[in-house]
Amino acid sequence: MSKLGQSIQAELKGDRAIWLIAIFLGIFSLLAVYSSTGTIAFHEKGGNTEFYLFKHFIILVAGFGLMYTLYNIHYMQFSKWAPIFLLITIPLLLYTLIMGSDYNEARRWITVPIIDLTFQTSDFAKLALIIYLARVISSKQDYIEDFKSAFIPIIVPVVTVCALIAPADLSTAVLLFLTCFLMMFVGRVHWKYLGMLLVFGLMVFSVMIIIGQFFPDWIRVETWTSRLNEFMTNSDGGYQVQQAKIAIANGEWFGSGPGNGFQRNYLPSPYADFIYAIILEEYGLIGGFLILGLYVWLFFRTTSLVTKSPKAFGAILAIGLCLSLVLQAFMNIAVSVHLVPVTGITLPLVSMGGTSMLFACAMIGIIQSVSRYIERVDERVKLKEELAA
Repeated sequence: MSKLGQSIQAELKGDRAIWLIAIFLGIFSLLAVYSSTGTIAFHEKGGNTEFYLFKHFIILVAGFGLMYTLYNIHYMQFSKWAPIFLLITIPLLLYTLIMGSDYNEARRWITVPIIDLTFQTSDFAKLALIIYLARVISSKQDYIEDFKSAFIPIIVPVVTVCALIAPADLSTAVLLFLTCFLMMFVGRVHWKYLGMLLVFGLMVFSVMIIIGQFFPDWIRVETWTSRLNEFMTNSDGGYQVQQAKIAIANGEWFGSGPGNGFQRNYLPSPYADFIYAIILEEYGLIGGFLILGLYVWLFFRTTSLVTKSPKAFGAILAIGLCLSLVLQAFMNIAVSVHLVPVTGITLPLVSMGGTSMLFACAMIGIIQSVSRYIERVDERVKLKEELAA
């Protein structure tokens, strides 16, 4: 092994397979974004596709820098910061809901003053709630036995955060709710409190639908209904799905080659929501299965951490963050192949988008922080066994 390889191996601890997964997804991201931004570059930058490639590259580098920074922080620090993160999340989501930037009839972003960049607050909310929930479940694991110990510290925060995200971004709220439900299941929370979470969540959602009839500008009930009706009644899908299907059909097994995709000129958001269809067109089913396999590999590698983690917080935190990434990826892929209604969900670590990329990288960094600690524990155990022998 070269000196460079030895120095990298010495510096990057944790699960090396997860490092490789992140790198491979990042490479695919650069290739796919460069291929899919031709139309938007023509309309907004006079055909300068290098502008979006360079911008995405800078965001990707910043994301990997954030990933490395969080990897170097002991994961138990996040448990200490969890209440602060949650306290920031609630007013941030409220501000976004009331004063957020309106884009495509949805208030999902706030504009940062001076630098004039947009920030999607739901991405921060996902990370904050997952860390908080991991802290609460791990600290209360032995005595979540009554209504008081489950409802106030667990169910109320989950439903509150999801309810504040849902009016402008129902798909993200549903995925976060499902992630929290699975975290509670992994954390061995009693089934009756899992049922309580579902019932309370459905009650709040029903109230939101009623309120949305009177305030359609704030709660997008009409958008939810139209997308669901389109999915249920139109087997071919709407315009977006039809263009995605054409892209997939064009790709066949081996694809048309990098940069040779044709449907990027017709498919809305080919660099974000439907980037998987562009990957299938240019890299074929082989490339599509490779991307899918990377997310499945990430899930199994993280699951192996859960079985090794000596502390419950690390195990629940890692699996919660991994579930958030993998479920989001599966949802994005399912939309492209018309298995679920159209959503605004991006493909983690692949789609173009500053906030989504940064927070996906942050999640990987925290997972690797847990992995690094487990690796150190394993090294100490092996050393003790060697000394004892």
